[in-house]
Amino acid sequence: MDDFFLLSLSTLDSTLRLSTPLILCAMAGIFSERSGIIDIGLEGKLLAGAFAAAAAAAYSGSAMLGLTAAIFTSIAMALLHGFACITHKGNQVVSGLAINILASGLTVTFGIAWFHQGGQTPNLSGDARFSPVTLPGAEIIREVPFLGPIYTELLSGHNLLVYVAFLAVPLTWWILYKTRFGLRLRAVGENPQAVDTAGISVTFLRYRAVICAGILCGIAGAYLSTAHNAAFGREMSAGQGYIALAAMIFGKWRPVPGLLACLLFGFLNALAFRLEGVSVPGIGQIPVQLMQSLPYVLTVILLAGFIGKAIAPKAIGRPYVKER
Repeated sequence: MDDFFLLSLSTLDSTLRLSTPLILCAMAGIFSERSGIIDIGLEGKLLAGAFAAAAAAAYSGSAMLGLTAAIFTSIAMALLHGFACITHKGNQVVSGLAINILASGLTVTFGIAWFHQGGQTPNLSGDARFSPVTLPGAEIIREVPFLGPIYTELLSGHNLLVYVAFLAVPLTWWILYKTRFGLRLRAVGENPQAVDTAGISVTFLRYRAVICAGILCGIAGAYLSTAHNAAFGREMSAGQGYIALAAMIFGKWRPVPGLLACLLFGFLNALAFRLEGVSVPGIGQIPVQLMQSLPYVLTVILLAGFIGKAIAPKAIGRPYVKER
């Protein structure tokens, strides 16, 4: 029982770490898509933020400067998407894919030019990485049965950005449902004509929404390269932006259900690592490739609409043309 408890605790601990970039990107997608802007470019902003964070941290030796660089880089990508979709009424899916392609190419190009390591950045250490945070009282209650391991191993010991990700969920909920900005944001995604008639700028609202998305994707990118890992690697986002998009849709564009979907994806990833090389009685050794592919297979299933019915904001994907 003790071994099973510790194994379960370790798996849940990994779930929280692996879910962190998904949660941040899913919340980013909620801001953007609730305003009516399709955000397939989550993957590109995540990847660009990861490179910017690692590059800045490598040069400066500061993880916080890396985080700042990641946020500004991701915001720049988000504004580029907004410029194409909001100002010039472009196709939002095409623009998002262009952002992904741009990020994929530029990160490798700059990586080769600046660091000469095949598109990767140097390994980060010390202050260039986000270190684990020990919560108050963790050492005192470590030996308390059940509660001690849960607090010290599961809740404590994560880096700062993990806690930021989980705080982003109630913050997103509060902004969307308890603030004037959130009310207008939801309204502009459902009926931009009504918002415009009320004398509120649809363009300004949507730009603010994509900026919020850029901030969150930047934090997610910084987590990948300066917290969860110790360097930037080529295509290190590995489709997590698309998985976050699927989680957001599965959660019906709401923060808490989106969080639960992200935790599901994170749990599958954590389980894949735990079952690597393990022989299951009556089944034998499960191919690790099968377990690692499950999050992506589930992504396809969710995006294909096989589970439940997700109703998107009514004005999503439609450029708003002001009536004269």
